Amino acid sequence: MKRLLALLSLFLFFTLQSQQIIPLNEKSYIDSLQSIARGNFSDTSKATASFLLSNYYRNSDSVLSKKYLANGKILARSNPYFSAKYYYYEGQYNMDRNKRKAGISYQQAIKSLSKFKSEESDFFQALAWYSYGVTQKDKEGYIPLVKIMLEKSIPLVEKYENSRNLGFLYTQLAVILTYNAQFKKAEDYNNKALKILEKQYPQSAELFFTYLNSANNFCYQANGDEAEKFLHKAEQLIRPYPESSSNAFYYYSKTLFYITRQKNEEALPVIEKGIFYAKKFNQNLLAQMFYFNKYDILKKLKRYKEAKITLEDVLTEKSLAIDLNNRKTFYKQLSLLNEETGNTKEALLWEQKYSKLNDSLNTENVKLEINKLESKFNTAEKERKIANLNAEKNQKDLEVSKKNSYLWGMGLVLLLALSLLGFLFIIFRKNKKINKQKIEDIKQKEELSLTKAILDGEERERERIARDLHDGLGGMLAGVKINFSTWSSTHLHPEKDQEFYKILGQLDNSVSELRHVARNLMPESLLNFGLETAIHDLCEFYSRKNLEIDFQAIDISKKLPLNIQLNIYRIVQELLANAIKHAEASSILLQCSQSGENFMITIEDNGKGFDKNIENTTKSMGLRNLKNRVNYLKGTMEIHSDDQGTTINIELNIHGE
Repeated sequence: MKRLLALLSLFLFFTLQSQQIIPLNEKSYIDSLQSIARGNFSDTSKATASFLLSNYYRNSDSVLSKKYLANGKILARSNPYFSAKYYYYEGQYNMDRNKRKAGISYQQAIKSLSKFKSEESDFFQALAWYSYGVTQKDKEGYIPLVKIMLEKSIPLVEKYENSRNLGFLYTQLAVILTYNAQFKKAEDYNNKALKILEKQYPQSAELFFTYLNSANNFCYQANGDEAEKFLHKAEQLIRPYPESSSNAFYYYSKTLFYITRQKNEEALPVIEKGIFYAKKFNQNLLAQMFYFNKYDILKKLKRYKEAKITLEDVLTEKSLAIDLNNRKTFYKQLSLLNEETGNTKEALLWEQKYSKLNDSLNTENVKLEINKLESKFNTAEKERKIANLNAEKNQKDLEVSKKNSYLWGMGLVLLLALSLLGFLFIIFRKNKKINKQKIEDIKQKEELSLTKAILDGEERERERIARDLHDGLGGMLAGVKINFSTWSSTHLHPEKDQEFYKILGQLDNSVSELRHVARNLMPESLLNFGLETAIHDLCEFYSRKNLEIDFQAIDISKKLPLNIQLNIYRIVQELLANAIKHAEASSILLQCSQSGENFMITIEDNGKGFDKNIENTTKSMGLRNLKNRVNYLKGTMEIHSDDQGTTINIELNIHGE
């Protein structure tokens, strides 16, 4: 449950930070803006006040927000710079209403503001880039958003070394990193922000939210002592302003702190204070987050009836439940609550809702991945067809050139003399043979270059995907598992909480499976220990109860070039995969040996064999890939197959590429 709270609360905090921060002395700030908007001031001053008021009311009073935005547009129409700023605030207004429209407005703001050279213009461009990344997050994920922050937003402001805007952007990046369980990196960027803000802007709202984000970051790592230090600093800043809406965020971080310390009874009154502030300032999403924390604590205190009512209210209110993954979580929790209280019928109904929604989400995720893979395949297929057409064109050009040479030669022979016919004919034949040999050499080189480009491209894509899986998703899952294990060792009993440990085991299996996939895409043992160890690991990976694989290695050099080792590894991988998938063998003998520049591979299995003529059909993609790699290394391959099994002998030239 701690993990669920962390994910949901981060979602809230991240959504909050996509806007400009309101000063802690909020009432004075708003009164001043309203006074300027109504008073006898310049159009640009009134336009600025209107834009800021529109941004302030955008989530609490949409009608008033839209009114201020329209008024600001009218006041700014005669000033190009303020007209450019309008597009940013238009994007802010649409952020939670229509992300597509918001994205268009942010791009227009970036284009218009880039014409002006000032610190404020650079900061608004940085904000527009960041907010545009937020609008694309649901389609592209967090990696592109981090890239936008590092390559677009922060560089625009980094030249103003001690500006509060730079501190603000560092904190924003830290929020994203915290959300993705990159806690150490998040801490580094929080510290960068603190270094600027504590020295230059010690009473600022930016510093207040940096303290809160630092506290949250340590809470998610179960480091309550460090979290308490930053929470105390945030309290010192917000205490003079009891009427500020920022109090709600302070109490939310304080709630997380009490949850981290397992002080459930003490957390409940803090939650009630947070709900008071959230409702007072129409912060509906934040209010529901408080209720969700309240539910979790009531459940831990075994006050199941109150917990059930609270969670049902959260589900009915819909602010959180509009996200399908959140709704799935609520369904599961309601099922467990009813099961705990003995209401099995209602527990079954919630479990059915959970399963139906979970299946639907999994189906959509699978469709999305299939579409991505299909798009990549279609692109590669088009490139291959273009290459084939170019090769055919070149061949035809060579044939036309050869025919023209032949005709001119014959004409010349007839003009010279019949006595020279025999001699010239011999010369012509000799030239023809030479040209034919050159054409064959050129064709062979082109085919080899094409094969090399395809294989290199495949390996680069495998390496990239493997790295993203292992370092990105794998690291995140491993971090979550470690946090779960650390927490459970001090808070749970192995016998009483078997269901939790079963789930922890499933998470561990998921991490292992992810690493298996990454290893198949780019074997780490090959990079670290060489070909022989990598093939040995591959054989152990494929071995199972009803399948024995005997691997014999003879004189394999450890100094083979990496690309040669990788191609040999892929050949062996394809041979083993074919034997296991198609031959249904129970015993496989694999022998790899090296003699000088020659590398031999022999594989024998006792499977059902196959029709060798299948290699001429379109279904033998694996066999054709195998032949491409063998040809790339200027090798030969012999296949012997019958109903007693299959034997494949391959001889490669390790200096043939």
